[in-house]
Amino acid sequence: MTFEKIFSDLQNKVYAPIYLLMGEEPYYIDQISEYIVSNVLTDEEKAFNQTILYGREIDAAAITDAAKRFPMMSECQVVVVREAQNIGNIDDLVYYASDPLKSTILVLNYKYKNLDKRKKLYKVIEKTGIIFESKKIYEDKVPGWINEHLKKKGYTIQPPAASLLTEYLGNDLQKIDMELGKLIITLPKNEKQITTFHIEENIGISKEFNTIELQKALVEKNALKAFRIVNYFGHNQKNNPITVTITSLYFFFSKVFLYSVLKDKSRQNIAEKLKIHPYFLTEYQKAARVFNPAETARIIHWLREYDLKSKGVGNLSGTPHDLLNELIYKILN
Repeated sequence: MTFEKIFSDLQNKVYAPIYLLMGEEPYYIDQISEYIVSNVLTDEEKAFNQTILYGREIDAAAITDAAKRFPMMSECQVVVVREAQNIGNIDDLVYYASDPLKSTILVLNYKYKNLDKRKKLYKVIEKTGIIFESKKIYEDKVPGWINEHLKKKGYTIQPPAASLLTEYLGNDLQKIDMELGKLIITLPKNEKQITTFHIEENIGISKEFNTIELQKALVEKNALKAFRIVNYFGHNQKNNPITVTITSLYFFFSKVFLYSVLKDKSRQNIAEKLKIHPYFLTEYQKAARVFNPAETARIIHWLREYDLKSKGVGNLSGTPHDLLNELIYKILN
């Protein structure tokens, strides 16, 4: 069952007796769970018919007792179990799940992991309820997710702005959703597009000192700009950890190498193979002219080497700032 299908059914008041919401990505689990908590019952009904439980504090018997109660002055009751992954004897829920009460909506929030699909409980809920697996999305898919998320709200975002947010927030959808909400609130009246200016002004991400600008400086062989950015990172390591910088550069140069060896260099094929927005094609084309495949391969080797050094392997005393300075010097020379 997809997130969109579950959400559509909920909006149309089509409910299942049990929802097992599991997986590594908490964003979708919270979206479904909080919609049920906020919308299934009226405020008056919630007082007697809505129960929130926490996995660290209860066991399967307590959940069963709550789920078996009949609603008071309402057609149904809602029982939400947060942190269900912490229930030691969760398998014992199989007895209730085999024949759930139709007047109860039981929601199990099983975050950051999956219930073993070989377990009887999983197989029973497959028959009597709904199972949703919330998977982490890959970072290269995040800009597309941001675009679609904003589109549903009637807004758009410039490709560089989407990339800047992705670089800063990674694939943490909850943080991204929260920051996008802030940006929408701060947009001037009748303005519907988010730009890098809005991000810098309202979130505090510098449009001048970030890994995207560092990549551009390296491609332009602009040593002054590159070391100025590295110096900024060195003085703001909390928001610019070296591991994130190296990872970003690694992905960039890996795609530059892939571009160099592609035979079909049509825009559509490049965008598809590199998994990038067509807006950024010229950057990879330019980078491939500056760094030939052998040079790019050598840079990728250095990035791996300095990633290990940043984690203490083969590094006795170099600070993150020192290591990044060394790395950038090698790339430029």
